[in-house]
Amino acid sequence: MMNRLHDNQSYAFASDNYSGVHPKIIQALTIANGGHQPAYGADVYTHALQQKIKQLFGEQAEAFPVFNGTGANVTALQALLPRWGAVICAESAHIHCDEGVAPEHLAGVKLLTVATDDGKLTPQLVARQAWGFGMEHRAQPAVVYISQTTELGTCYSVAEIRDLAEYCHKHNMQLYLDGARLANALVAENTDARTMITDTGVDMLNLGGTKNGMLQGECIISMRADTHAAMPYLRKINAQLGAKMRFISAQFLAWLEDDLWLDLAAGSNLMAKRLAASLTAIEQVSVTQKVQANAIFAILPANARARLHQQFHFYDWDESKGEVRWMTSFDTTPEQVDAFAAAIRQAIAEK
Repeated sequence: MMNRLHDNQSYAFASDNYSGVHPKIIQALTIANGGHQPAYGADVYTHALQQKIKQLFGEQAEAFPVFNGTGANVTALQALLPRWGAVICAESAHIHCDEGVAPEHLAGVKLLTVATDDGKLTPQLVARQAWGFGMEHRAQPAVVYISQTTELGTCYSVAEIRDLAEYCHKHNMQLYLDGARLANALVAENTDARTMITDTGVDMLNLGGTKNGMLQGECIISMRADTHAAMPYLRKINAQLGAKMRFISAQFLAWLEDDLWLDLAAGSNLMAKRLAASLTAIEQVSVTQKVQANAIFAILPANARARLHQQFHFYDWDESKGEVRWMTSFDTTPEQVDAFAAAIRQAIAEK
């Protein structure tokens, strides 16, 4: 038996990727593990997942389970773009800041970025890069990329997504939504997947489970028939086709059953709000973005940051401003939040 290599009571506020796996997901993997099933998505679990995705997003939706978020984004963007196409995104977008050169190198696309204070795009901001149509000397704007939640922890409302989709379609572009934390946004906006995605006109999305209680796995969801056919081939050439796909699909089935995914997101959102409320009483800490989901961006003194880093893992977001990012997870407890808030107060109080 393997020895335990870490303290299983440890916790951090660096990323929801630091968290473990929900027990119902472990149970689902155990159930799926018995016997043999056809490989490469021909199994009964992946078939059942297809039906569940159609139930949530509509009959036109087609699900393509993949291994990870970067692979999902690369594969989806390839499906949506002509070879000469470009993607408009925020300067803070995940595909621009956190995926190396994967979009450029693997997907072969050009990213056209737009500055935004809160991580969100609007039709007016998109218009800054949506020009040069028909000009052979410029990469052609073809896709607008947004994420739920954004890299700054903010959420798009249903109305904001609808406005973006209408603008995109009016200009012969498509709207792609990176839903790595879609569950957190649905809870924050008090709505459902069909209302936020299908009814607004999103053309393709990635449904992310890794940050919200799953072991591994993302799911590209194609919302248009004209992109369905390309997806199996693109998933294969991007090394995202799982031989034992049943173990990804089984996780999603358990995660989506009885709205577990939303319950887990609601818990992490609530813990972020609890931490944010504690920060209001600390004069030397200023929160820089709206706390809508499970992320908090704040500025605090450099010496306090250094002391806090000795006890907890978290990311310095913008060192020039002294800004940090703290994130809660599905398994973050009120006691952990309160202890972290106390540690922040202590770090600031020490001279």
